[in-house]
Amino acid sequence: MEDKDMCKIKGVTLGIRDLNFTAHRGKLLARLTDGREVLVPVSFFPDIQRMPVKERNKWMVLDDQYFTFENMTRVYSVLDLLRVA
Repeated sequence: MEDKDMCKIKGVTLGIRDLNFTAHRGKLLARLTDGREVLVPVSFFPDIQRMPVKERNKWMVLDDQYFTFENMTRVYSVLDLLRVA
């Protein structure tokens, strides 16, 4: 196994391209690497919902399959997005 694959979710090849919190009020739009877009209510992620909108724009994608925010310790996966969609 290569180092770059060490943090990947086993059996999942789908990744996160980017996130958008402003396209749809109260929603999280995730663009995935296969071209799909997943739109979910921010209320499904209470800790993100509690963040000021300005802080939501400080997101980071990690290893293509995870995302977090500059001032947050929790890390979400692409599977978290798909479970609530």
